[in-house]
Formats: sequence, structure tokens, C-alpha cells
Amino acid sequence: QVRLVESGGGLVQTGGSLRLSCAASGSISGINAMGWYRQAPGKQRELVAGITSGGSTNYADSVKGRFTISRDNAKNTVYLQMSSLKPEDTAVYYCNADLYIPYYQQSQNYWGQGTQVTVSS
Repeated sequence: QVRLVESGGGLVQTGGSLRLSCAASGSISGINAMGWYRQAPGKQRELVAGITSGGSTNYADSVKGRFTISRDNAKNTVYLQMSSLKPEDTAVYYCNADLYIPYYQQSQNYWGQGTQVTVSS
């Protein structure tokens, strides 16, 4: 079964740091773009950061300079290092990835189950 499994969320004080991890598992033979999204209560899900297979990155303006996305292709894992956290960063964070599935001979888009990040003031 192909899936994305996130870890690393939790409760942190304003100004603190957290690192999120997302590992892809199952019958995959490659990973294209990967990214992190978040959804706060009453708000739409938004892109936080993305990274291509070649390592190019993009960030939401609200997190530039504070968050860093990276990936370890050998481990099929994407990371989100979050620093200088603010209460407005509180949300459920979701991992997203385009995974190449040999059975289907094409890439399919997958979501993780989400991990809660809460920043206290």
C-alpha cells in the first residue's frame, strides 16, 4: 500500500522550532515534486513550501526566511524545518507528493494524514 506518513508535529512556544518529516512507503519507483501544506481552523488549505525532484524550492511569503524544506531521495523523505514559529503558524500540516507507481506506469498524487502543529503565545 502506497502512503505518506508524517511525524514531528506538536506544541511549541512562540519563537521555537519544530521539524516535520514525511516518508513515502510502498511500491513506488520514484518521487517527483513534494510539498507541505497547512490548514488552520476555518481556513482553506494553503501551500507552505514545495521542492522539485531537482531540489528547487518555493515558499509561501508568510514563511520565507523561517521555514526550510529539504528532501532525502535515498530515504523517500521530505522535511520541513520550522523556526521562529508564530501563533499564526498553528495548523494541521499535510505532506503532498507525486509518486511514480510502477503498477500504473504513471505518477499519482498522494496526501499524508496530517500532523498538528500548535504554537502557543
